[in-house]
Amino acid sequence: MENSSDITMFILLGLSSNNNIEVFCFVLFLFCYIAIWMGNVLIMISITCSQLIHQPMYFFLNYLSISDLCYTSTVTPKLMADLLTERKIISYNNCMAQLFTTHLFGGIEIFILAAMAYDRYVAICKPLHYTAIMSRRRCNKIIIACCTGGFVHSTSQFLVTISLPFCGPNEIDHYFCDVYPLLKLACCDTHIVGLLVIANSGFIALVTFVVLMLSYFFILYTIRAYPMESRSKALSTCSSHITVVILFFVPALFIYIRPATTFPEDKAFSLFYTIIAPMFNPLVYTLRNVEMKNALRKVWCHQIFLKQK
Repeated sequence: MENSSDITMFILLGLSSNNNIEVFCFVLFLFCYIAIWMGNVLIMISITCSQLIHQPMYFFLNYLSISDLCYTSTVTPKLMADLLTERKIISYNNCMAQLFTTHLFGGIEIFILAAMAYDRYVAICKPLHYTAIMSRRRCNKIIIACCTGGFVHSTSQFLVTISLPFCGPNEIDHYFCDVYPLLKLACCDTHIVGLLVIANSGFIALVTFVVLMLSYFFILYTIRAYPMESRSKALSTCSSHITVVILFFVPALFIYIRPATTFPEDKAFSLFYTIIAPMFNPLVYTLRNVEMKNALRKVWCHQIFLKQK
């Protein structure tokens, strides 16, 4: 990667300059990171080793867990390592690589959440055509489209950022490399670049969020005539999705839908979509989902039985 700037490394200012707070955050994020891995791996194994893998909703959930693990792993390990060091240094190349991978897996996650909302819309609003519409072939195409969309989004952010000259200072007021904090360090007018970032990240997040909310509105409108038992099941599934969507999208919209500027609160809001949302996804999709809990029970009880035998 060619660096057209004078800067060869950046200093991340991190979450806090207080050592006690940093140690507390390290313990907290270590617990969160372990929980993210355990929860998402548990979901992936349980879906893959059960009949749920043949259902589109759980097919998408399996890929959502994979994207969660990849997404949080682009930020969390480096964050935890920096919490235990005085100087939080990242090279220019690693900074650009982190920016690219963060937006890549973040974009994929956004599109998978949209795919899951579409799946629920078809299942509830067009139940007679559900099997034909959400065939395995179409689900595979949707996943390919999600990955392609994430790659296009990330590549555009990456190309815009590496074209900027950096000549000092080199202190990034954040705990990972993101576009807006880097724009503050650029040695040129970044007004146009800021508008491009809004048109890219902000527009994608806003449009996807609106589409998601509209799909859930049509779902809620459709199920009003359902019997109580069917309505409760549909509401339980959709409420799980809405919880995940709010945890992920609201903080992301706060950061990317505004003009290119940074606030001290950005770090706290970023924690929601880089660590907290990936940690809560397994809890939301298992504790509030009867089919998922049954699959967990069958798969893991079967494994325990085989070991005992």
